[in-house]
Amino acid sequence: MVQPSGGTRLRRLIAQGDPTVSRLRSTHDAHTRTVEELHAAFDRLGVEAVPIDDSTRNITARKFALVVTVGGDGTLLRASHSVRDAPVLGINSAPSSSVGFFCGVRGGDGVSVMRAIEQALDGRLSERLLTRMCVTVGNRTISERVLNDALFCHRSPAATSRYLIEHNGQVEEHKSSGLWVGPAAGSTAAQRSAGGRVLSLKSRLLQLVVREPYTPSGERYRLLKVLVEPTEKVVVRSKMREAVLFLDGPDIGVTPQYGDVITFQESSQPLRLLAIGGRRATSAG
Repeated sequence: MVQPSGGTRLRRLIAQGDPTVSRLRSTHDAHTRTVEELHAAFDRLGVEAVPIDDSTRNITARKFALVVTVGGDGTLLRASHSVRDAPVLGINSAPSSSVGFFCGVRGGDGVSVMRAIEQALDGRLSERLLTRMCVTVGNRTISERVLNDALFCHRSPAATSRYLIEHNGQVEEHKSSGLWVGPAAGSTAAQRSAGGRVLSLKSRLLQLVVREPYTPSGERYRLLKVLVEPTEKVVVRSKMREAVLFLDGPDIGVTPQYGDVITFQESSQPLRLLAIGGRRATSAG
């Protein structure tokens, strides 16, 4: 796990004590220990575990009692796109180097891991329904399971993003560095960094935040920061030949064409997340 692409270079940097990779070894070792703790818990509890891979599409509560992710928030986000309505428990495998906001359990303590699995299977862990977002391009649904955010922008970060945006009958033509749209669970991340509000985890609002709007002639945009009610939607029309739309990070991306219509609205599939705390600063929702 310390050998992704460019593994030879990484091994050399680790051996040299380079500060850019100083935490990779400890993170790898912590993750390995947590995986071992999880397998030990499964064995002791007599749990049959089925791995999630790229072919997994629709995990339902009818077929699976529990989904367990081991890693950090990125791992849970990737896995959540395969989950329809089964409960999810995130285990932060390397708490010293990972935020793990969506992870209700910390690795490094086998007893805690086993206890959490047992309580989850018995229905004794707290559960929170998190709103997810549905994204369509034209008549095609790209995903109904966006938990964190969507980023729409030009393929090149050095180029201007151009688009038309519509909400509640208002239409504006924008030039910017792109825009973020996402449900409440993602409002503490990129949306907040771009000047958005932190929403309560209970909120069903979506939030749109435009990045670095460009107004050379003194124009005033009114759709720079928009809170979208559950009955509403935001529509974006691409004015770029090389646009890109990322969903929950860099792994899921599509390339809308000039004139394509992109719609963002509340999904009918909230995520059932276990043991997540509700402590966060809130300003809306």
